[in-house]
Amino acid sequence: MESSGTADSETIYETCIASVIETAPDTRRRILRVSVELFGVHGFHETSLREIAERVGVSKPAVLYHFPGKADILGALVEPMLRDLAAALARAAAAGAPDRARWAAIEGVLDVWLEHRHLLRLNLQDTAPAAPGPAFARLRESMLRAGFLVAGPNPGFAERVRASQAVAMLSDPVVLFADAPVPALREAVLDGVRRLLDGPHATGDGPARPAPGGRRGRPAAMSPAMIEAARRMHAAGSGGTAIAAALGVSRATVYRHLPQEEEPE
Repeated sequence: MESSGTADSETIYETCIASVIETAPDTRRRILRVSVELFGVHGFHETSLREIAERVGVSKPAVLYHFPGKADILGALVEPMLRDLAAALARAAAAGAPDRARWAAIEGVLDVWLEHRHLLRLNLQDTAPAAPGPAFARLRESMLRAGFLVAGPNPGFAERVRASQAVAMLSDPVVLFADAPVPALREAVLDGVRRLLDGPHATGDGPARPAPGGRRGRPAAMSPAMIEAARRMHAAGSGGTAIAAALGVSRATVYRHLPQEEEPE
């Protein structure tokens, strides 16, 4: 009988590897599924190939037949994210005018992080996906490409710094609020990037424009899905201010749906 931690891990990490697992042969698919569960519970470095083999129900040599080492398993898990990232930046580079390319790169990278947000969370707790190697080299190349597109033509030093800040700030909120509703999280992240690059009152071609009538405003009510996300985030240790920012509602709205013992910050 599986432990509750393993079951929770399967729920959390299953989506981030679905595309690579579903197209793999059966034994290879089972190795990838078990590996991501164990990495999520114990960490990459604390999980052995022998443990993976035992959970899959095959011998260690059978695992090595499909993957010469643990790093190769990790590479297979990361591959869909790297592929999606390269495709998003290629589309951004072909977007035309520099400002269009800038926002196509920002939105493209953010959408990749949102799609693979639970793999990013695994990296936060273990840092294994960011270890030096072919996958890291590809990720670094993509991040440099994104910074180049965001900075625009002939950037000065300040523009290059802001561009790197804009690219870097796309990932942390996705990791910290991975359980928040994706549309609200996406909008909040893009609004933060827009304010960094264009100033708090800019209205250019970037995302997160003010609502009709010139007022940004915040919804006064939360959907059942938002309420559930707020309670999960609160149980995980997030405060009302952070939850409100992630969901795009006021703190007062959040507090109405948190346990009664929660006091305003």
